[in-house]
Amino acid sequence: MRRPFCFICPILPSCLPPRFLDSLQSVSATDWDALHDGRNPFVSHAFLSGLEQHGCLREDWGWQPRHFTLWEGNTLVGAIPGYLKTNSHGEFVFDHAWANAYARHGRDYYPKWLGAVPYSPVTGPRLLARHDSERTALLSALHDALPPLGVSSAHINFHTAGDEALFGDDWLLREDVQFQWQNPGDWATFEQFLGAMDHKHRKNIRQERAKVVRQGITFRMVHGDEASRADLQAMYRFYLQTFLEYGNAPALTETFLRHLAISLGRGLVLFLAEQDSEPIAGALCLRGGDTLYGRYWGGATLPGLHFEACYYQGIEYCLREGLTRFEPGAQGEHKLARGFQPTLVRSRHWVADPDFADALQDWCRQERQSVRRYQQELQGHGPFRAGT
Repeated sequence: MRRPFCFICPILPSCLPPRFLDSLQSVSATDWDALHDGRNPFVSHAFLSGLEQHGCLREDWGWQPRHFTLWEGNTLVGAIPGYLKTNSHGEFVFDHAWANAYARHGRDYYPKWLGAVPYSPVTGPRLLARHDSERTALLSALHDALPPLGVSSAHINFHTAGDEALFGDDWLLREDVQFQWQNPGDWATFEQFLGAMDHKHRKNIRQERAKVVRQGITFRMVHGDEASRADLQAMYRFYLQTFLEYGNAPALTETFLRHLAISLGRGLVLFLAEQDSEPIAGALCLRGGDTLYGRYWGGATLPGLHFEACYYQGIEYCLREGLTRFEPGAQGEHKLARGFQPTLVRSRHWVADPDFADALQDWCRQERQSVRRYQQELQGHGPFRAGT
């Protein structure tokens, strides 16, 4: 028997009206995680619901969960992790100029709706569904569902290249550059990685690593399912130290870190630096299907320690574990000399006001041209020998 046609989402038959959820507790982990392949930990139910349950998202910080969901009958068939935002804190796609333009014209830019992972400038799936037809339906339904929220705009940050073709022309494209490491396929050891570089950069890295060794610093790598309470407490202390040094309020909580260790297990990776058998620094990473994601660092200010903890330990881990990519976080031209290549990342933006949308279309085009020029300039100053 043919199922009835749905006039809300014509691509899908017999679906319930799409809706925004103010908590992931409204959806089971099994149903949510069935929408993605499990290779990116940041869109997992464990990560996103953990932020909500363990005090990492607060309305006074500008984060109110509004996850967009699409249903066929009572079955969840599509979702976008989303948030109602009253500022642009913790997004890493900077739109302060847009907010200022709205203010100059006596308009309110906030609230806006954001499809993203809080505090995480990490490329990954955002249109969660099993098939492109359902991902297309998600965007179509979202477009119609936004006006009742009273938002100025909608933004989907750090989506994958594979989802790019699904966005219509009414979604403005922005691009930026991050520095990411990628194994071309023929590096099995750190020495092979260094062997692809010119003499100057290879020598500099060896010298940086030697400084750490001469200070009597050693490293211990632990996965979440191996981490002791003391390991997690030390890592959280280092995380707090970094935020306090820069005068920022730390968003993550120690209970969230413990939650990640339990729920992600080997998906949480800690690199702990020790001196005289005492932890002095650490880097926190998450592990995906083929990628290591560097997220947080903190510790003593000692020569070479930051580069070793945040970059070289991670590269060695990828080589040892057979991971092909390492994304150590946003920004940082200093990463280029250490083997991280300038890589384009993208975001899409829907603006409700047609006059603002038209003006921003040209603004985004000029920005993309500038970003592409910047990427090309960086590629000419990399550490690798020609042909490698």
